[in-house]
Amino acid sequence: MNIETREITLEPADNRRLLSLCGPFDDNVKQLERRLGIEINRRDNVFKLVGKLLNVNAAANILRDLYVDTAPIRGNVPDIDPEQIHLSIKESRVLEQSDDSVPEYGKAVNIKTRRGVIKPRTPNQAQYVANILDHDIAFGVGPAGTGKTYLAVAAAVDALERQEVRRILLTRPAVEAGEKLGFLPGDLSQKVDPYLRPLYDALFEMLGFERVEKLIERNVIEVAPLAYMRGRTLNDAFIILDESQNTTIEQMKMFLTRIGFNSKAVITGDVTQIDLPRNQKSGLRHAIEVLAEVEEISFNFFHSEDVVRHPVVARVVVAYEAWEAAEQKRRDAQAEERKREALALQLAAQEQK
Repeated sequence: MNIETREITLEPADNRRLLSLCGPFDDNVKQLERRLGIEINRRDNVFKLVGKLLNVNAAANILRDLYVDTAPIRGNVPDIDPEQIHLSIKESRVLEQSDDSVPEYGKAVNIKTRRGVIKPRTPNQAQYVANILDHDIAFGVGPAGTGKTYLAVAAAVDALERQEVRRILLTRPAVEAGEKLGFLPGDLSQKVDPYLRPLYDALFEMLGFERVEKLIERNVIEVAPLAYMRGRTLNDAFIILDESQNTTIEQMKMFLTRIGFNSKAVITGDVTQIDLPRNQKSGLRHAIEVLAEVEEISFNFFHSEDVVRHPVVARVVVAYEAWEAAEQKRRDAQAEERKREALALQLAAQEQK
């Protein structure tokens, strides 16, 4: 193993900023050491990094960039939390074996929010954003935490801000929509709000609560259950269908045929979390099979390495994938055993005859 030693000095020296960067009890530094497999020693504002060259260089860049983020604002030093460390590591792509570079056009969504600038964190996310920009209909399929919905909402907000579209429409199927919601108090919006909350949260973070409320009042932003899309034609709109794995085949076809002129649609979903009755096929699964060869439609499939939430989420996804693969193998073995038993019974019956 090629072990390298590198020393960096963070200027200007400021104990408050260094405390924010390193975190309480140096937790942020320990996270960098653990995730990148390196050793970090610090004396004041001088950091000594030991480990593989690629990881050492990545850690040095992360420390420098995050130290810049600690610059005082009105005398207050911003806190650097573990999530920022995690996202910086993901953005550096140092843990990925692939050397694929993030295409520049994948960084076109550049929206300033209260949490900073929204941009792709992995090559797959960058390709997803690029496909949204380049295609009339884009599918984002993968596990929770891979940024499917968040990046789609960011692209929609960006298109609205640049006046490429006149409205944003966000929709998702409420599996219990219709009669089963009838007993709940309130109007339609209040009945379906719990299902649409993730979409609201993304909008509030990007545009702020007051602006979102005003845009909703003016119908520039519309949030509605999928069932209420029937019969409409949506022109000059950016349409996002979230949780599409819970659509039926008929609902997915209905949604895709709502798209009008100068409109763009993004469909997101996770085929491992289908809540439909067992006898119904997911509209998302069906669409992946039927529309695979349509040039104007793109498909992005996310994996556990694209998860940008807490690191344990990626491990949870991997664990479930491994369990499902083992379970499928067990079912296949049982089916094969039943076939052999049936064949043996047939042969025995023929011999008796």
